[in-house]
Amino acid sequence: MVAMPFYSASLIETVQSEIIRDNTGILECVKEGIGRVIGMGVPHSKRLLPLFSLIFPTVLHGVLHYIISSIIQKFVLLILKRKTYNSHVAESTSPVQSMLDAYFPELIANFAASLCSDVILYPLETVLHRLHIQGTRTIIDNTDLGYEVLPINTQYEGMRDCINTIKQEEGMLGFYKGFGAVIIQYTLHAAVLQITKIIYSTLLQNSV
Repeated sequence: MVAMPFYSASLIETVQSEIIRDNTGILECVKEGIGRVIGMGVPHSKRLLPLFSLIFPTVLHGVLHYIISSIIQKFVLLILKRKTYNSHVAESTSPVQSMLDAYFPELIANFAASLCSDVILYPLETVLHRLHIQGTRTIIDNTDLGYEVLPINTQYEGMRDCINTIKQEEGMLGFYKGFGAVIIQYTLHAAVLQITKIIYSTLLQNSV
């Protein structure tokens, strides 16, 4: 909740088109976040939602993300450790496998927890992003045509109105716009984990 104004400013910097963006510094989102709190800085339209109306959806998303990821992490870690223990009882393991079993189950559990929570809460995150950006005079690139920009002219009154509007005008798939980026993100994450495991195994085998 404390970081919410800076989250809004950072989100705007992320989606703002390069065509109309000024030469902003690294700490520009901090400046804009403080300006959002005290009501100064870049002018906004009347459609800008007040910060207190964004508290509930922001905190709800953060709390649910923490709860879901914690439950899944503990569940996956329990399964992996039980599987590792059974394999150790059934047959003797090498020092290399023992080192892998000591570190990688937690990495895999963290990966699974983050993936599941992001996928489950993606519709809520879509709503959250639209509420934070509304009324900020943000201009985004038209990714369908590739050569023009589009203003964001939404007029949501709050979280419930945003959900109902997306459902009526865009259908359920409207909540999953941009979901391909999540797929790419976790595909690369899984690839990095697998490559790290291979490199780590090779280094341990050479050192034994």
